[in-house]
Amino acid sequence: QLQASGGGLVQAGGSLRLSCAASGRTFSWIDMAWFRQAPGKEREFVAAISRSGLSTYYADSVKVRFTISRDNAKNHVYLQMNSLKFEDTAVYYCAARETLSSTLATMTPAYGYWGQGTLVTVSS
Repeated sequence: QLQASGGGLVQAGGSLRLSCAASGRTFSWIDMAWFRQAPGKEREFVAAISRSGLSTYYADSVKVRFTISRDNAKNHVYLQMNSLKFEDTAVYYCAARETLSSTLATMTPAYGYWGQGTLVTVSS
């Protein structure tokens, strides 16, 4: 199970930190990712992090502004979001992927486990 939290209302240029707590699996064996879905749009990839935490990958739209990290001892993954823009407004979902691959995935079907989402609203 995945439980996302940390969303809220923030002004453009502000920051938020999302958290996702994982349970029911050996957390250190799974890749983790954040996706988001804006109203009327498809769910899109935001960032991913490998099982070890040594590899990360970001969507071009959030590169430099967002940072994904994880704490395997606490079974948590985080998304630090800085310099937020109006277009970052969306429901953010954490996702987990059990895989032996060393390549991080960006497509939603690759992830078998999803959290319930947390709403981020950026006011302009």
